[in-house]
Amino acid sequence: MAAPVTLPFGRSERSTVGIEWEVALVDADSGDLRQAAEAILAAVRPAGGGEHPLITQELLLNTVEIRSGKCRTIGEATADLQRALDEVESVATPLRIELMGGATHPFANWAQQKVTDKQRYATLIDRTQWWGRQMLIYGVHVHVGIEDRAKVLPLSRAMLTVFAHIQSLSASSPFWGGRDTGYASNRALLFQQLPTAGLPFAFEDWSQLEQYVGDMMHTGVIDQFDEVRWDVRPSPRFGTLEMRIADGASNLLEVAAISALTHCFVEHFSSMLDRGETLPTLPPWFAQENKWRSARYGMDAIIITNAAGDEELVTDAVGRWLVELAPVAERLGCAAELEQVRVILRRGASYQRQRAVARRHAGELDAVVRSLVAELKAGRPL
Repeated sequence: MAAPVTLPFGRSERSTVGIEWEVALVDADSGDLRQAAEAILAAVRPAGGGEHPLITQELLLNTVEIRSGKCRTIGEATADLQRALDEVESVATPLRIELMGGATHPFANWAQQKVTDKQRYATLIDRTQWWGRQMLIYGVHVHVGIEDRAKVLPLSRAMLTVFAHIQSLSASSPFWGGRDTGYASNRALLFQQLPTAGLPFAFEDWSQLEQYVGDMMHTGVIDQFDEVRWDVRPSPRFGTLEMRIADGASNLLEVAAISALTHCFVEHFSSMLDRGETLPTLPPWFAQENKWRSARYGMDAIIITNAAGDEELVTDAVGRWLVELAPVAERLGCAAELEQVRVILRRGASYQRQRAVARRHAGELDAVVRSLVAELKAGRPL
């Protein structure tokens, strides 16, 4: 057994929040992806040099990541995202580039995408080969500040009991390479093909996590902790729990709604710990099955709700949680954003709206791209 690696957990105020949103760059005329991230990032770079604080590069040159700062509320975080979005749009528009949300591009060819010139990305692609080159996917990541390291792993395990709720609501990747995959979230199953991606291990204490990292570094699986790409992972550097569950959103309203739901779940479970209550958990085999069901069926998924194997339609489960989390949302200042989850329940998730557009246009997927671009501009589902 290798020596464990010490993972100091950064200081963070409880339930602060940060959001990262990966956005695609598409050609305004063809609707296909544009390899233009370097030009965009150069145009928004601060006068003094260095990286823009809210706009950064990603694995592929067709992508920019917009992010919030460390915020007190979801409203503050989404205001940061809107400012960053406006700035990207102002330099993209003259280049005949549109911005598109969603977790996959409906018809782009993964083999034609170019990788950002950075050593960590070159290493990833060299190691993962065919699967790595197919990572033509986009997500939304939500960081929530955890004030006590002892809470991090119990909260991570509890989040796996509501994983399917977030994945179903955010599902936005039904199309891949010009075809309907039959899945609500093709991204979810694509991404877990990478080593160290997918659902996290249900570690009981921090020393087990440090042993895992030591073993992975000793055997050359990773060189640093952020190469662990779990769907729910501690972020020791920031002192947060990072939820990487959600598909890329097609508009800011859904970013806000899904981030508010995530924020409330973490705070709800954290309050349970404060009261000395035992947090809910699921056997790993049920958590894994829920991930597959929500990826496959989205809003129609029948999810497993407890260790006894009881089941419930995910939209019914979400409806119940919205009532239970309402006081938490008031406390966190995100009641309006949490209520917007009902817009998704009413209008359908992005994957459902995309399929409806394709049906109305006899299967033409360029119409789906146009609808995704329009939603991002409008800031809400259309």
